[in-house]
Amino acid sequence: MQLLVNGESINLNDGVSLAALLQQLGYTGETFAVAVNGDFVPRATYDATTMNAGDQLDIVAPVVGG
Repeated sequence: MQLLVNGESINLNDGVSLAALLQQLGYTGETFAVAVNGDFVPRATYDATTMNAGDQLDIVAPVVGG
């Protein structure tokens, strides 16, 4: 299936959880937030959130600097 992550198209196997996707993309720790199709997803539900074809994810992290 195909998803958009921060505007870039990626291909994944069907049934991948948000937690597994984030791990695959190298996101660890708690310094980011995720919105799926415009709705922010609580961190506690990442394991239970299944990605679907056509989903649009925005992964946002704070930027240090001025």
